[in-house]
Amino acid sequence: MADIIQLLPDNIANQIAAGEVIQRPASAVKELLENAVDAGATEIKLIIADAGKSLIQVIDNGKGMSETDARMAFERHATSKIKQIDDLFHIKTMGFRGEALASIAAVAQVELKTRKPENETGSFIEIENSHVIKQEVCACAVGTSISMKNLFFNVPARRNFLKSNAAEMRHIIDEFIRVAMAFPQIFFSLTSNGQEVFHLEAGNVKQRIIQIMGSSYNAKMVNVKEETDYMNIHGFIGKPETAKKTRGDQYFFVNNRFIKSAYLNHAVNTAFENMIAKDSFPSYVLFIDIDPSQVDINVHPTKQEIKFEDEKIIYAFVQAAVKHALAQFSVAPSLDFTLNADIQSLEAVSKPFTEEKKEAVSNSSNLYKTFTQKNQAHFIEQNDSGELKHWKSFFAESKMQNAEGGTQLNYENEQHSAFSVQYSAYFQLNNTYIIATTDNGFKLVHQQLAHERILYERYITAAHNKQMPTQKTLFPATVELTPVDAALMNDLLNDLNFIGYHIEPFGSNTFVIQGTPADVLQGNEKHALELLLEQFKHFSSDIKFSKREKLIRCMSRQQAIKEGQSLSQQEMQQLVTDLFNCQTPNITPTGNPTYIDFKEDYLLRLFGK
Repeated sequence: MADIIQLLPDNIANQIAAGEVIQRPASAVKELLENAVDAGATEIKLIIADAGKSLIQVIDNGKGMSETDARMAFERHATSKIKQIDDLFHIKTMGFRGEALASIAAVAQVELKTRKPENETGSFIEIENSHVIKQEVCACAVGTSISMKNLFFNVPARRNFLKSNAAEMRHIIDEFIRVAMAFPQIFFSLTSNGQEVFHLEAGNVKQRIIQIMGSSYNAKMVNVKEETDYMNIHGFIGKPETAKKTRGDQYFFVNNRFIKSAYLNHAVNTAFENMIAKDSFPSYVLFIDIDPSQVDINVHPTKQEIKFEDEKIIYAFVQAAVKHALAQFSVAPSLDFTLNADIQSLEAVSKPFTEEKKEAVSNSSNLYKTFTQKNQAHFIEQNDSGELKHWKSFFAESKMQNAEGGTQLNYENEQHSAFSVQYSAYFQLNNTYIIATTDNGFKLVHQQLAHERILYERYITAAHNKQMPTQKTLFPATVELTPVDAALMNDLLNDLNFIGYHIEPFGSNTFVIQGTPADVLQGNEKHALELLLEQFKHFSSDIKFSKREKLIRCMSRQQAIKEGQSLSQQEMQQLVTDLFNCQTPNITPTGNPTYIDFKEDYLLRLFGK
């Protein structure tokens, strides 16, 4: 019987290896940018065409390569950084795998021009499908220019799995930002289809953060800096008001390499505890410097997930450094570190109690005197002239309304058979809940969650039947976005137009809002759109929903009446009526209950009856 096990040809082996390293255009961008940084460049230019599918080019002014090195760089396991196994555990450079260029050459058509400063001429190499097509002497600038064209041209199945240009461009921008943020002393630029998206002049960390995340962060950042013998940490955290519903502006770097770490994210979140809402995420750009031997960065092909020798020490150090920074810059509440930041920002706490205010209160309130003068507690008024004399009227009114009779409503939904509910007056509790009494108890309705369900079903029905109606804006609003959000906007334009927006691109990272869905208030278009993008990013980790479904869920949450909003009797009645006309009235689109039923037998049990 013939032998059946054979060695793979080099080009096939390289294509298989490429699957580990080059998953999409952004993967190649990361590898090429990191190589340029390692080459000691002070200027790095990234040029993209067709979201990297037709061209990815990186030009640097680094130290360049000799003719031999230029050829060897494309061999598998070729590297200038590792000479013995122990070197793996002391690496301080960025790219070191020794497979990146070989992988790129296996799945793209590559051209390389490179020259060392001491040489008068450089080298030109053309490689396709792992085979050298051409190698010759050329005239070129000092440094390296590498172009990869027609990614996955020889692996059509992989090419078919690539997303839309707008989606792939978002990934490229993410990788670009991660490298550019780590090396603010280097000039970086990104040009896409002939248009410059980023132009980042060399500077310090704070300047680079503002260049990338926007000038609004200039006065909203707190410096973090702690040094010990074991490790150092430096960077910036956003003040509590910069917290968002998405993890977008969170960057951790270990020895200048961007990493993803839920563990360290948790350390920062706990340092912000009680200062931001529970479902919000703080902004930060933090750099940890530690002996490379204390870190294993080889646990994942992309090197974005790492293992620390002692995770608990790192966690405690990060948490303490952030807490210290918040306290030092008086961002933390001054009365009590555990006091909720929302309370701390109230005028009653933040503004001084002036003499005028004191006099006004002391003259108008007898109750004030009994608490501010010594030995006055026994003088609290007991007659009808006290401030609390009208407390009984609240209950008297409800009795009258009950006596007059309520509204008879009949509803039917897909979960339950028809039921009849006898509603009398509606009460609002804490400007958040609606109490609707029934013939055998009461329903406690959460006004925001109930309205979310109502709007969701309204939007879904409209979206399935036809395009949702658009109201033209009287004065079209212009919104300028960060390059990251602009890439997201381009990806969503078709779906945004379908749900009622009319948005047109207007130059670099700028868009004009010509129309909005009918529910968006005139004059509030820009804020509503920015909030919609933020909420979409919050949903984007859930892949089981289409972009349109996510946008509709975001719209429902955004346009719903909020907790704390006072409602009239008519508004409460309309909300409850609309809720029970929904197909699924009892839960929000995300599965939270919209109301809780308190029936008579349950109430009796509560009181031991």
